[in-house]
Amino acid sequence: MILQHAVQVAALGFFVGFAASPIARAAQPVPPVPAISEEAGTAVSRMGKTLLAKELSFTAKTIRVYLDETGQPLHIFHTMKVVVRRPNRLATHVSGDDGSHDLFYDGETVSIFFPGSKEYAVIAAPGDIQSALNEALTKLNVDFPLGDFFTDNPDQSLLRGVIAGWQVGTASIDGVECQHLFFSQRGGIDLELWVENNSAAIPHRLVVTYRLLPGQPYFIAEFADWNFGVHPSNAEFVFQPPTDAKKIELDSAVRPEKKGSE
Repeated sequence: MILQHAVQVAALGFFVGFAASPIARAAQPVPPVPAISEEAGTAVSRMGKTLLAKELSFTAKTIRVYLDETGQPLHIFHTMKVVVRRPNRLATHVSGDDGSHDLFYDGETVSIFFPGSKEYAVIAAPGDIQSALNEALTKLNVDFPLGDFFTDNPDQSLLRGVIAGWQVGTASIDGVECQHLFFSQRGGIDLELWVENNSAAIPHRLVVTYRLLPGQPYFIAEFADWNFGVHPSNAEFVFQPPTDAKKIELDSAVRPEKKGSE
């Protein structure tokens, strides 16, 4: 997942910096660590509280950029429709340039269905949404790049590894005034976030840029159709395979290639 990957890269950057030039640091005053401004911190905190809603749904259109074998940047587009019921229900329907897949989490199992090939796989994943998504990534190589939205502390997950953050300004997105926030993480990762300029701070756009990776790849997500009054039934999170679908085992599953920076 994008922010999870960012944390790993950030940790590496921290230890490299910690090991460099100890004598020089001892001879010179340590510069103050840039802080997260009050405006930015308050906005992310408000967003975190909003995302802790027990039930919600939204749509996200995403772009991932990665370098192909020749070093050319390629853009992969996806549309995601997401339904959540905390703490342990999730349904996502993803379509994009590299195919489509549906993910269902019913609190006990994660099911992945590929409509194109009519194949599916099921893995055990008791726990919560975050642990289920980790299992799907580890065992099926299928990721959900916005999983940090559904941790127990969405605001802290977003700010993990951040060393500086501030409000750039405001912008209108689909007629809604949003705060444009910028955050710098250890490891050369930049995050830009646009949230509604109100007490709910609903996110409308997210951009993550990996400055230290070749080609500086990035990820963009634009959000719409937020619904905090949705009341999905249990059946919405249970996968019912079509009669002509084929179940595949983990050791023989055709896993989709992950593209872009995650």
